[in-house]
Amino acid sequence: MEYKSTRGNIRVTSIKALIEGLAADGGLLVPVEFPKVELNLKEFMNKNYNELAFFILKNYFNDFDENTLLNCIIKAYDDKFDTKEIAPLVKKDKFYFIELFHGKTLAFKDMALSLFPHLLKEAKLKENIKKEIVILTATSGDTGKAALEAFKDIEGVKIIVFYPSKGVSNIQKLQMITQEGENTYVFGINGNFDDAQRAVKEIFSDVQFNEKIAKRGYVLSSANSINIGRLFPQIVYYFYAYINLLKMGEISEDEYINIVVPTGNFGNILAAYYAKKMGLKVKKLICASNKNNVLYDFLREGVYDARRNFYTTISPSMDILVSSNLERFLYDACGEDEEIIRNIMKDLKELGYFSLPENYRDSLKDFYANFADDDETYFEIRWAFLNLGYLIDPHTAVALNVYKKYQKDTGDDTKTIIASTASPYKFVSSVYKAITLKEPYADEFKLSEELSKLTNTSIPKQIIELKNKRILHNDVIDKEEIYNVINDLLKGD
Repeated sequence: MEYKSTRGNIRVTSIKALIEGLAADGGLLVPVEFPKVELNLKEFMNKNYNELAFFILKNYFNDFDENTLLNCIIKAYDDKFDTKEIAPLVKKDKFYFIELFHGKTLAFKDMALSLFPHLLKEAKLKENIKKEIVILTATSGDTGKAALEAFKDIEGVKIIVFYPSKGVSNIQKLQMITQEGENTYVFGINGNFDDAQRAVKEIFSDVQFNEKIAKRGYVLSSANSINIGRLFPQIVYYFYAYINLLKMGEISEDEYINIVVPTGNFGNILAAYYAKKMGLKVKKLICASNKNNVLYDFLREGVYDARRNFYTTISPSMDILVSSNLERFLYDACGEDEEIIRNIMKDLKELGYFSLPENYRDSLKDFYANFADDDETYFEIRWAFLNLGYLIDPHTAVALNVYKKYQKDTGDDTKTIIASTASPYKFVSSVYKAITLKEPYADEFKLSEELSKLTNTSIPKQIIELKNKRILHNDVIDKEEIYNVINDLLKGD
């Protein structure tokens, strides 16, 4: 398996793709061709998550020997998850939620970031890299903590995380600023996620800067889903959900399903799209946005326009206007035409918008898109609790709301999986307000206790432990300072 850039003729192995993250020309790396998988569904109904992960991922990382890859997967999906199923499928009335938040940091990012460090460590060994790998990550809330936890105290790796200081929940912020580990660095920025993501991508593409720090003994990589090590493990849980629907007797073999994904950066729904390309029986991919609904407009009209107000919402992990992973889909949609992608991405960077050529807009028919504002999100949290007896976070609530709109618009009764991306306790103020119709107070740990009693649900131990953790990362910087901060941290000996 080789990977190529969406913007040029660069080709690399999966090992190099894992290490480098972004292509040298600024493009994203995609497989030269997508493998088709023939699942023996009856056989896989008796297999666990690790076995399915190995079956899927050996297609993408086949320059590792199979034992190495299997060992990485076994180390990743172990008792750090609080359920044997890793990603259980929960049926509530006619709704099917795949719970992706049972890992260490209570969000779906754990599903890939539990595996990625093991892959990167093996890739570094195979390439005989002596330089220290520096993971640069911009986060809208969940990736940062999951990456910090995954890479803490791993020899030969530093990790630097930038998050919008006023654009994450208090629990998300506390998870990051209390992060332990000699090799972890966390900075809030005065700006939004797009500002941080833009700066990080520019650093990856800055040849002179990369050469300068290489002389100091460092090589840059990413833990965002621009890296294949973050993106491709996410394909697994969509196959897993399908197999579980089959196991539960909810669908028959070869029956098609829909998948609803709350997304801002387009990575999680792209993984579902790739699962479909690999042969998963998917009828419609339902893209759920919050008030930052740039993807909704694009998937309906073919015009991506980031020149709009940025909103800070109660589903902050989706507060994004420039969706990095959309470039991979565009490359596929435009017949792998690198020149079109270069022009599109140039327009986005310089003008703030682009239009998908008319002759490629048929590719958007795989998707349905809609969005939910904060009032609708609060409503769905309360509705799910009162009507389903099920506590959900704001991102899952956005997905539920958009799925209802899809059903109303289409009348489609195809069995549908809803990606439940985070624990409600990560967003306790919003969930408390939705359930009680009262304004939340400042102490989120007391709120968690009250919510637990009201809903008869358990507070995750990660939240309880967070209460007594010491704040270790206080720095908040302007977005223009990101370059200087990285330069200072990587001065070398």
